[in-house]
Amino acid sequence: MEKFRVQADKLKSICPENLFDFKDTSFLDPLDGVVGQQRAVEAIDFGLNMKGLEYNIFVTGLDGTGRSSIVRQLVAAHAANEEPSKDLCMVNNFEDEYCPRVIQMPQGTAVYFSQSMAGFLETLKSRIPEYFETPLFKQEQEKITSRYQGLQKAMFDNVHQKAEQLGLGIQRSENGYIVVPMADEPATVDDALDVSDGTEQLKIEAAAGEVEAQLEEVLNKITISTQEMKSAIKDLVAAKTDDLISRQIDPIRYYFRDSDGVQVYLKQVKEDLIDNIAMFLGIQKSNDPKQEDGFSKMANTMVRRYQVNVLVDRRREKGAPVVFEPNPSFGNLFGKIEKKPVMGSFATDFTMVQAGSLLRANGGYIVINIDPLLQNPTVWEALKRTLQQSQLQIEDMPDHADYGMPSLKPAPIPLKVKVILIGGYDPFRALQGMDSQFNKIFRVRADFDYEIQRNDENANNYARFVARVCQQDDLRPFSPDGVWQIVKYASRLVEDRERLSLQFGRVRGLIMEADFWAQKDGAAVVVRDHVRSAMQHYRLRHNLYEDKVLSQFDDDSVLLSVTGRVTGQVNALAVYDMGEIAFGRPTRITAESYMGTPGIINVERESELSGQTHDKGMMIISGYLGRMFAQRFPLSVSISITFEQSYDGVDGDSASSTELYAVLSSLSGIPIRQAVAVTGSVNQKGEIQAIGGVNEKIEGFFEICARKGLTGTQGVMIPASNVKNLVLRDAVITAIIEKKFHLYSVKTIEQGIEVLTGIRAGKPGKNGAYPKDSVFGKVQQKLARYHQLSGPVSQ
Repeated sequence: MEKFRVQADKLKSICPENLFDFKDTSFLDPLDGVVGQQRAVEAIDFGLNMKGLEYNIFVTGLDGTGRSSIVRQLVAAHAANEEPSKDLCMVNNFEDEYCPRVIQMPQGTAVYFSQSMAGFLETLKSRIPEYFETPLFKQEQEKITSRYQGLQKAMFDNVHQKAEQLGLGIQRSENGYIVVPMADEPATVDDALDVSDGTEQLKIEAAAGEVEAQLEEVLNKITISTQEMKSAIKDLVAAKTDDLISRQIDPIRYYFRDSDGVQVYLKQVKEDLIDNIAMFLGIQKSNDPKQEDGFSKMANTMVRRYQVNVLVDRRREKGAPVVFEPNPSFGNLFGKIEKKPVMGSFATDFTMVQAGSLLRANGGYIVINIDPLLQNPTVWEALKRTLQQSQLQIEDMPDHADYGMPSLKPAPIPLKVKVILIGGYDPFRALQGMDSQFNKIFRVRADFDYEIQRNDENANNYARFVARVCQQDDLRPFSPDGVWQIVKYASRLVEDRERLSLQFGRVRGLIMEADFWAQKDGAAVVVRDHVRSAMQHYRLRHNLYEDKVLSQFDDDSVLLSVTGRVTGQVNALAVYDMGEIAFGRPTRITAESYMGTPGIINVERESELSGQTHDKGMMIISGYLGRMFAQRFPLSVSISITFEQSYDGVDGDSASSTELYAVLSSLSGIPIRQAVAVTGSVNQKGEIQAIGGVNEKIEGFFEICARKGLTGTQGVMIPASNVKNLVLRDAVITAIIEKKFHLYSVKTIEQGIEVLTGIRAGKPGKNGAYPKDSVFGKVQQKLARYHQLSGPVSQ
């Protein structure tokens, strides 16, 4: 079978001569660019420069390809050349306190504005009460009071004089004023009428009516006069307050003279302060602690009314803002309205409103991971709505709103932000297929590759990447052979000898761990053995389950023969993916054939342990058998195929060629070498197709053979198209070089059955018959016998 053997020189990863001409990586210029992601970089650059609202970016790619760090680098560099965004403040809406307003102001001025307003209010708290306690103000207030009180007294005196002339008096009662006779008894006009004769009664009644009419008129005039007095005092207070406020607020107004929003707000503050100045007049010292505490609460209430809530402070920002949101919850993205408990209920105001990351990114860029974003459909829908409307509404999350709890509805804020989503292929395809608005909002896709061509240039770039990691993390430099071991590991990650992985996250981890083992060894430079130690110990930390599984073959808890020949039995190879590592596990496939018509019986399917892809493989086997052996007469055979000692379910078609070999062995009666394990899928034409996990599968069977004892005849047969994927562990390569273990590659079922049986498959003659001593000839003979026994052969 030498012609199908994979030669050992194809497995070695030999560093090209003079490829690395440095002493160690400390002599290299660290990599300062992006390797192998030109397509993605150009897409991101296009998206960043497009100004349309719909040109948001969706970044796809595998974890560890550097997509997040590259996006961070590109966006930050692009934003640094743009104009900085404005600060944002939220202030009270004096017309509707439940709908506060947002003011934009120049970068870095929001905190100054807030502090200036706080200082202004503190000054008013002390100066207003003090000012209105001064003798000068009290004199002006007394002058107004005296004038109106004098007028009121004169009007009341006139009524008294009129009453006295008529022999009547005016007395105050609980219900106002009453007219009474001048005599001591009776006490009221009604009492006097009771004792007077008719003529006197009429006189008193007429006089009382006249006085009462004049008294009512005077009382109305006094009421109007009192209102005029209060208005005059209020005008006096307003005039003095206006002057006092102006002296304190004018410097703020001048500083923000170019901000229309601030100018409008300060004008409203001044007007509202004058209207509510009485609240400030009550803020004064008192000997009564309870009274002083009440004044303090009143003062805090008034001050809070005029405070400035800084939503976005950009004092330390240069260029357009760039925000990375790792946890895109509703509150984190859109902002939140906090509430505090008050007397068994809740209260809120504009000072308790907080900005979200979208508002902090306003005028710039925000980068979001798609996976946590899609976990809450409400957040995704709100984000789309916000981007389409170009305005942001800070509100309670709709699904969590408590309609019995007071809340605010701030005015919508204009939003101009470019969103960069980072995610995998599955969410991207799901959104494209299920969300009709997705492609309208995210028109730019930047797809990160996971591999590049392995050539001298990229190998040297890998060396410079190692140099950069060593410099950034203060690690020991790597020797050329240490770097080459890293390059081999990069090929292993993509299972391709001709390519290198772009999952730099995993490569970086290996570099750091290799440095640790160099430190343990007391070495100044990291060499190949240190990298190998890092790889071995990494696997050791994660392969406990692998050891448990493979140990089951030691005591025949799981049956597997690695020597001898058996009819209808082949060793297949499966891969167990444990997340951090994957490992191969051999499994026995058996096939039994007998007379009947059901065709192929897939035991896994009948027991509901097979997946759809595995079932497809079984159907392909049926098609192949029909093409090869049912051209002269129909098949009258039943074939039972199963994975022995498999209880967890089977899926995938990488064992379909293995199953077919077992079937051919069962039908032909020719035994199969148990020393050779098999992997590879097959199509209906009998062509062997490439599969995944080829390295793990080979290494898994090698481990079992090593445990049971290497005989020099054991090996694995793989698809020829998988030879380029071979990046095996050193122990396996050494065994192959020493001819203790072998690899075979085949392109067709005919080649594979020859390797497994040592007998040619055979080619049909003109009459469609295969040679009698070939594998296919013996299969054909048995099928013909089965058919003959079940009915006459068609002529």
